[in-house]
Amino acid sequence: MRIALLGPVAWRTPPRHYGPWEQVTGLLAEGLVSRGFDVTLFATLDSVTSAQLDGVCPRGYADDPDLDGRVWEAMHVSHAMARSAQFDVVHSHLDWLPLAFAEHCRAPLLTTVHGFSGAGILPAYGRARSSYVSISDADRAPELDYVATVYHGVDAGALPFTNETGPGLVAFGRIHPDKGTHTAIEIARRAGRRLTICGIVQDERYFAEQVAPHIDGDQVVFLGSVGPRRRAEVLGDSTALLHPIAFDEPFGLSVVESMVCGTPVVAYRRGSMPEVVDEGVTGFLVSTVDQAVEAITRVAGLDRVECRARALKRFSADRMVTDYLAVYDQLVHH
Repeated sequence: MRIALLGPVAWRTPPRHYGPWEQVTGLLAEGLVSRGFDVTLFATLDSVTSAQLDGVCPRGYADDPDLDGRVWEAMHVSHAMARSAQFDVVHSHLDWLPLAFAEHCRAPLLTTVHGFSGAGILPAYGRARSSYVSISDADRAPELDYVATVYHGVDAGALPFTNETGPGLVAFGRIHPDKGTHTAIEIARRAGRRLTICGIVQDERYFAEQVAPHIDGDQVVFLGSVGPRRRAEVLGDSTALLHPIAFDEPFGLSVVESMVCGTPVVAYRRGSMPEVVDEGVTGFLVSTVDQAVEAITRVAGLDRVECRARALKRFSADRMVTDYLAVYDQLVHH
């Protein structure tokens, strides 16, 4: 089977720091190649992969103000579609834009819906000749038909297990009201715990007004965007990950990464969280600050070995590859 993976070009694949869609696409490419498949990854030309790399965008447009993302994404999609007849399946991880060109795709097109940026993009999904995979049951649009739900996988080798942990808490993800960074600060303060915050600042005003005033380098520490190695250290050294989201999150990679390190999660019961968190094993689901503070006292009683084991069973990259191969098989042979 010849597989084309149409990756995003906001960042390099795999990303140096942030880039969840690039991270998942890169892991999938590596897993497919390791199983002997003929894989071409369409991504930025500075990407690192054992698949065959193709593309037109020199580097991630989010890293380079001279690159217009709209222009380079369009050229990137056009380039991949021009080669589509050479593949048995084209698997897109690139939001709605390839769907506008689906009529030009000469192979079965599969689109992983990594989340909807708004209702305005739904017409592209409704009209396109593509099959769809959701990344959680919670993130399904009622207007669309889906062939499967495939949960993201993570690289266990990059997330070593830590049993000896510090008393601190961690909040991991983009700094944005959706992620509830200010709520995590309040939870940690009321629990009397140190909080380490990691992530890119996606909303500068929110950061300046609701996050930065609390950063004192002692009780609240901000590390900014951290790469894969530092990510594992910070997650592994924490008692729990705080994830008080203020939106219906489609999946939550940082939640899974934390659990794989053995660090359980205290998350708000929204979006995909009831699917991702196994209550009493990999963490607790809560709805308020009070409940979160109370859960922190219980979370230390969870078995970190069992937390990692459960997370690996459900969210390994290997399992993700197996699930996608079943979908490809269905598209190509039926």
